[in-house]
Amino acid sequence: MTTDSGTEKRPFNLSRWAIGHPSIARFLFGLIILAGALGLMRMGQKEDPDFTFRVMVVQAVWPGASIQDMEDQVVNKIERKLQETPHLDFVRSYTRAGSAIITLQVKGDTNAEEVKDAFYQVRKKVGDIANELPQGLLGPYFNDEFGDTFITLHSISGDGFTYPELKKFAIQARDMLLTTPGVEKAVIIGDQPEKIYIDVSSKALAERGLTILDLQNAVKGQNAVDPAGSVDTGLRSVRISVEGDVTRAADIRELRLRAGNQVTRLGDIATVTSGLEDPYQRKYRFNGHESVQVGVVMAKGFNVRDVGKDVEATYKRFEEGLPYGVAVDQISDQPEVVKDAVNEFMEALGEALLIVLVVSFLSIGWRSGLVIAIAIPLVLAATFAIMYEIGIDLQRISLGALIIALGLLVDDAMIVVEMMERKLEEGLVKIEAASFAYSSTAFPMLTGTLITTAGFIPVGFAASTAGEYVRTLFYVVGIALVVSWFVAVYFTPWLGYMILKQRKHAGTHHDVFDTRFYRRLRSTVIWAVRHRIIVLVMTLVTFGTSLWAFQFIPQNFFPQSSRPEILVDLWLPEGTSIKEVENQAKALEARMMDDQDKRFIATYIGEGAPRFFLPLDQQLRNPNFAQLLVMAKDEPARERLIVKLRSILAKDFPSIRSKVDRLFLGPPTGWPVQMRVMGPDRQEVRRIADEVKARFQANPLLGAVHDDWLEPVPAMKLVIDQDRARALGVTSQRIRQMLQATMSGAPLDDFRDGEETVSIVAREPEATRKLLSSVDSVYIPTDFGGSVPLSQVAKVVPVMEQGIEWRRDRLPTITVRGTLPDGVQSNDVVTKMYNDMKDLRAGLAPGYKVEIQGGAEDSAESQASIAAKAPIMLAIIVILLMVQLQHFGKSMLVLATGPLGIIGAAAALLISGAPFGFVAILGVIALLGIIMRNSIILVDQIDQDIAAGMERSEAIVGAAVRRFRPIMLTALTAVLALIPISRAVFWGPLAYAMMGGILVATVLTILVLPAGYALFFGRAPKKAKTDEQAPEPEQIEGIERPQLALAAE
Repeated sequence: MTTDSGTEKRPFNLSRWAIGHPSIARFLFGLIILAGALGLMRMGQKEDPDFTFRVMVVQAVWPGASIQDMEDQVVNKIERKLQETPHLDFVRSYTRAGSAIITLQVKGDTNAEEVKDAFYQVRKKVGDIANELPQGLLGPYFNDEFGDTFITLHSISGDGFTYPELKKFAIQARDMLLTTPGVEKAVIIGDQPEKIYIDVSSKALAERGLTILDLQNAVKGQNAVDPAGSVDTGLRSVRISVEGDVTRAADIRELRLRAGNQVTRLGDIATVTSGLEDPYQRKYRFNGHESVQVGVVMAKGFNVRDVGKDVEATYKRFEEGLPYGVAVDQISDQPEVVKDAVNEFMEALGEALLIVLVVSFLSIGWRSGLVIAIAIPLVLAATFAIMYEIGIDLQRISLGALIIALGLLVDDAMIVVEMMERKLEEGLVKIEAASFAYSSTAFPMLTGTLITTAGFIPVGFAASTAGEYVRTLFYVVGIALVVSWFVAVYFTPWLGYMILKQRKHAGTHHDVFDTRFYRRLRSTVIWAVRHRIIVLVMTLVTFGTSLWAFQFIPQNFFPQSSRPEILVDLWLPEGTSIKEVENQAKALEARMMDDQDKRFIATYIGEGAPRFFLPLDQQLRNPNFAQLLVMAKDEPARERLIVKLRSILAKDFPSIRSKVDRLFLGPPTGWPVQMRVMGPDRQEVRRIADEVKARFQANPLLGAVHDDWLEPVPAMKLVIDQDRARALGVTSQRIRQMLQATMSGAPLDDFRDGEETVSIVAREPEATRKLLSSVDSVYIPTDFGGSVPLSQVAKVVPVMEQGIEWRRDRLPTITVRGTLPDGVQSNDVVTKMYNDMKDLRAGLAPGYKVEIQGGAEDSAESQASIAAKAPIMLAIIVILLMVQLQHFGKSMLVLATGPLGIIGAAAALLISGAPFGFVAILGVIALLGIIMRNSIILVDQIDQDIAAGMERSEAIVGAAVRRFRPIMLTALTAVLALIPISRAVFWGPLAYAMMGGILVATVLTILVLPAGYALFFGRAPKKAKTDEQAPEPEQIEGIERPQLALAAE
């Protein structure tokens, strides 16, 4: 080992220090491996990363109100108040007669805490106007947990068991699950409310001088809970209780109704039955059987696989106590999905690691390869430990980021090992060879590492939901790269010192680059420097061509999932009864029940499936809607089922508007092609929407074209003879109340059954309430104690009215939608159609708009959020370049090499056919830093050589030749490491873009950067000799020696 003289003080060298203190290096090595192993074992696991749902749902019900009444008295008032919410993006609502659902969307750049505050403000502000809302309004009800995702979803069903019985079993399961570690919520869904129905004719009541109010008073009088007092004996107080409450339907039959001196037993004039809500609002089915379902929401900070095992054990205990015939079936099993996904990515990570190691062993020898093989797990271990400490779970994005980082984190270690090998070949002793890389390239490598990390800044700080979804990509890659630099300068020299062999040196200089290959490479670089203008112009032309070529690359937002579930959406005409919706859904069920490609079918009538998958586009309650969740056996079976389902629906269910689709990754976007029409006047909005719809229908690619206002529905309008009504003592309010009570049911009181509350409802007998003609014969009480048929005071007029109306930011809004064939990217179609409608949009009156909606809109917003952070990224990169190079011109030269990756990215995407979506954009942006990493090391090498007194010509050409092998090896490693994720649906486009970009840009950098350096900071050499012997530096003219450098230098 060489030592310094007493008078010379060496600058601190971390690599030399590590070699000189091996015990500390060994201790830190073991500590990192142990911490990484523990972190990996304890790290949370999920299918998708968490992202904040910035949506709140407000629901209000006003029985009997028309759409116009709902909008004027309820929706307008609530929406006006909601527009005061901080960070509001937009308010969207749909209104039906008697009900309205309003969704509030918070801006994508709002953080989680501000979202919570916004939702609190919504409750507060709507509460402030409670006294302005109409009497009889139910609600408003708030749902700010719209994004809760069930990690498990189970169905409880059984032939011969009623819904109340199934619900009791579900309650048992829920109570057991709530005591399971890691379970935050256990929710019963799909249960049918029980009711006691009193079917009594208004005519029968009228004949006896009775009204619905008399019936209500009798029920309340029997069933009321009132204090009965207590007796104070002096020693104690004894409470008095009175029995006689209604405990069953038979008790109601025995009630007595009095009108004057006449007493009537209720059971003599009415039929009293216990039953389920009729008509029901929703119903769940599983494999053809009626079902109640239980969903589990996991608490934060737990591992989904561990919680899944505990939930499974809880269900096993639960099933042991069930009677014969009750079936418990699992619909969604996220722990199993996560297990498969993590295993798949771990296999891909293993493949990538193996590829990197093979490249290392083959390219730099087995000893050098062994150094790399030890360094990589060390980097991964440190990365796992840090990820665990800062709370990053193993999920789709973080695992993909690890694979992307794997091809990059080997760069620094390979540079150090390659330089150490070269210095050993030149005759340096091991300690000098091991520490040389630190003094020559440590800080350029650190700058390159930070620049590569800075390339992911737009990903890490994009203020959008999509940006939040992929945010861990920035953190994981950044952590891995910074750790890899530390390992390269601390542990890699120490490992190389122990593993690499000392070379025997003959005492003469040995030029390792004096080979046939390197002589040809030197001649090529000299040619590029000599013809620098041609090289740079050709590069610019190629770059411009690649930008032009992007218009031919398919565009999308996020890709589809590879999960086996299929969602089948069924829309029947507006106004269809929910029972008819159930009949149609059951008919489709029956057609698919025996198919060998399916595992099961879960059917949701009146609303969509609960959120079993985080990015699910969940459908809210809708009486003319049903959704079938078809679970295929595997991905090929899923594709076969999709073809069958689409064929069956088109052939056998032509009147049903349907959509058969896979699950999609990323934030939910809905229909593939959507455009919304907005404006102040309903009729004009309808006219414009019809024009848009006509253009949709003219496009041969689009299917199932429709708009979300759907069809007008039949209604009955009562025209009251007010003079006659006043003479008879009948008011319009009383008519509405009696019609609601007799035809739809009037709640009288509640019957208490343990924890359950059962409504007691009076209504007309079934034989009359289901006939349109029976409306005329409903008896209306008068102010004078009698009753008259409705036909005496009113005339029934059939009309057609709008069944549903959508609004956005308080403006009537119609969304025109359609489906696309498989393989056609929605963003391409939507963008083209929107541009083709330029004439339509130009002719709109002020205040009317046609806008893109859905995935294309979200994609544009997400890209804008990334573009907004690009200036910050560029500013940081320029600062780092200036700190390292301390020369503005050279910093700009390095910066100019970054976009070269676009050339290869465009070519790779075109050849592979992969779409240029949000994920691919991330890869293209990341290329900027990756490519500049090599450029900065090359420029720094040139500057070091010039500073050391080397001829400028040899510095420019020689640096490119000497750095060729490590640059190409690191590029090849990064490209090959991406192969495993190129097969993944989600990461494939990013992998292709990065592989093409890195490969092409690296080759170009070897030629373009020396040419650019020579153009701006030197002169071109004369034409190189044509034989294989490369010219010596003194033979090359046209580049000034250091002392004659250009003023720019």
